[in-house]
Amino acid sequence: MTPAGEAAGRIASILRSSPGHRDALQALALAGPRHGWLGAGFVRNAVWDVLSGRPPDLAALADLDVVHFDARAGDAAASAAADARFEAALRAARPALRWSVTDQARMAARNGHAPYRDLAAALAHWPETATAIAVRLRQGEIEVMAPLGVADLLGLILRPGPAHLADPRVTRARLRAKRWQAHWPGLRVIGLEGD
Repeated sequence: MTPAGEAAGRIASILRSSPGHRDALQALALAGPRHGWLGAGFVRNAVWDVLSGRPPDLAALADLDVVHFDARAGDAAASAAADARFEAALRAARPALRWSVTDQARMAARNGHAPYRDLAAALAHWPETATAIAVRLRQGEIEVMAPLGVADLLGLILRPGPAHLADPRVTRARLRAKRWQAHWPGLRVIGLEGD
């Protein structure tokens, strides 16, 4: 799902205003998987930084999560090998960035889920609503994919995604380990009892 209008435009504007983010998106378009997207902290952190009055800090990311979906990738080893080749190409294009490429088609089995039908379905299974967003360059414009919407991202809200509502331990652990509330003091946490 691609959110329409102002919300997607605001996210695109934030990323477009950051030279590092623009450059990473350009590198992905040139050297990444054909239908690759940058997601997770690449988008979330940049937006939350700007909403918190700071410039986006690409250097603070542990890695740049490149995601794609190859439904033909039935062999997990072959899929992982292809991802490694894409990572090598991206490292050659932008060696200062820590790239992580993952074919989401093989992640369903690893995560104990039924097979995902496409990339949007895979993103919808990510731990938090504000993390389940990815972007790419398409014809020179930033395209936004957000199967769970962008309201939480733009509202500085952390809540478990639908696949984690019944058991939000992963989201809770990520919140603590990544120290998101210390980094973004205005962050509101919803759906994690006791937090």
